[in-house]
Amino acid sequence: MTRTSFSLWTSMLVLLLVLTGCAGESGGSSGEDSGDKTTISFMHWRNEDKAVFDEIIAEFEDANPDIAVEMNIYPSDQYQATAQRMLQEGSTGDVFTSFPGAQFESLQKAGIFADLTDEEFVSKFDENLISVGQKDGKQLALPYQLVFNIPVYNKGMFEKLGLEVPKSWTEFQEMADTLLENGITPIAFPGADIGPNQFMNSMMMNNALDEDVFAKLQSGEESLTNEWWVKTLEDFQLLEQKGYIQKNALGTNSDSAMAMVANEEAAMIASGSYHMASILGLNPDLQLDLLAPITVEESEAVYEGINTATFMLAVNSKSEKQEQAKKFIDFLSEPEIASKYANGTGQHLTVTDVNYESEALKNTAYWIDEKKTRFQPRFLITNAQIEDAVLSSIENVLGGEEPMAAAEAAQKIVDENRE
Repeated sequence: MTRTSFSLWTSMLVLLLVLTGCAGESGGSSGEDSGDKTTISFMHWRNEDKAVFDEIIAEFEDANPDIAVEMNIYPSDQYQATAQRMLQEGSTGDVFTSFPGAQFESLQKAGIFADLTDEEFVSKFDENLISVGQKDGKQLALPYQLVFNIPVYNKGMFEKLGLEVPKSWTEFQEMADTLLENGITPIAFPGADIGPNQFMNSMMMNNALDEDVFAKLQSGEESLTNEWWVKTLEDFQLLEQKGYIQKNALGTNSDSAMAMVANEEAAMIASGSYHMASILGLNPDLQLDLLAPITVEESEAVYEGINTATFMLAVNSKSEKQEQAKKFIDFLSEPEIASKYANGTGQHLTVTDVNYESEALKNTAYWIDEKKTRFQPRFLITNAQIEDAVLSSIENVLGGEEPMAAAEAAQKIVDENRE
């Protein structure tokens, strides 16, 4: 082969590899603009909402023929780990979503959020529910969903067995014992993917009434070896030792845990209201409601549940298509569109004047106004390493470690990572 022929062959091979690589990409790119149409990327983690968002995006594109929306969806754990890097590149996520807490804090420090404070669509949201998206007096993100991060339970099963919602830790254990006696697992625990991320909040809400407890933990004023956290770990240990959660709980994913509830093998799932629609999809004959464990005696209980304003809509400050991105958020905040999303996904929203049509949403709407709830404590941990240490201490106890030993090991990590 001559040098000229070799060079030509090499160039063709390189071109072939480049074309093949491009053909294999999916998501992660906002695409290219074509003609007078601008393509924006909408990046989030809720694959279960894809069908509803496809319909909403089609409506938006009909109303805005000069804008196309490409949706990029990633698993939630991957999203938390890699979203910041992708957003900083500016090639994806013209509109993106953020978790409150550590991810929001990290993204705002990196300057990823465009300021939405003066945008008219902010007034379409309940001002009491969007403060979690604010920093230094600016509205950087708009929480779209109002989630109750407490167990979903089979209300019909409770009625059949003559069970009432427990108002104390003693009553909770009596309820769980009755379920076990009837061959029913009290709590399906999705430890493989969700883990204790949700359940920890209601398990500790009355053990640590100070809503600044995690801020104090990060500053050194509090410790995981103090009573509030050790008791929480002891309560988790009790659940495992008494069989109130299923065997191999740490190896059970959320789909399997939801199936346990849908098949009436389990009475509750340790996740949140966002799973109600999926469970009803598996068994539409169920009557579902929400139930948070009260880990103290009734006279000591202050909170009845946990709320989180999450799935926070934002515009990427690195984007060159911010005006088009803002139009899309404005569209999502229209009451008619928000109602379509709420009823299609089974989510309560922070947008005002939403019309809830699904029975599951109607039946749990009383949690918004009638129940004493507090904002999810886990999202008040703004240091990711400290958050991991807190969650790992629960997993270690469920794996057989003694509560104080798990607390001491976690506190050591906290001490090493305090800011």
